[in-house]
Amino acid sequence: MEFQGKSWKFGADVDTDAIIPARYLNTSDPAELALHCMEDADPDFPKKVSQGDVIVAEKNFGCGSSREHAPICIKAAGVSCVIAKSFARIFYRNAFNIGLPILESPDAVDGITEGDEVKVDVDNGVIYNVTTGKSFKSTAIPPFMQELIDAGGLINYVRGRMNR
Repeated sequence: MEFQGKSWKFGADVDTDAIIPARYLNTSDPAELALHCMEDADPDFPKKVSQGDVIVAEKNFGCGSSREHAPICIKAAGVSCVIAKSFARIFYRNAFNIGLPILESPDAVDGITEGDEVKVDVDNGVIYNVTTGKSFKSTAIPPFMQELIDAGGLINYVRGRMNR
């Protein structure tokens, strides 16, 4: 699985309230949530992000509450994947549960600036900064988690297994 898009850079400890503010949690409609993705971190982000773009962040991305709305709104906004130095554990699990690829790579985070064109080879754990020509390795995604991404999330994975 490969993705390519523009990078959007965020700092450390981006919590779920910055990803999707609590005032919008009265809906679970992904399209509605996407309209408010990251708006407390960057009010213009929902208007600027394009299909396939990549979020790049420092450490502890997705800390805070356990709401699944956070990775759902990111995926619904068209973000192809999130690259960070580290992820909060509950966000990590929720992202895979909904089929949002996330990659841990401190070197890539340090080597990508906002606006760089980034190509991500999820299967091989390689991140290319197309703008600079540099490449970086990410922490390997365990095979089962890779299956969840390929299926589009846990529910689709289970449905596929039941229909065999």
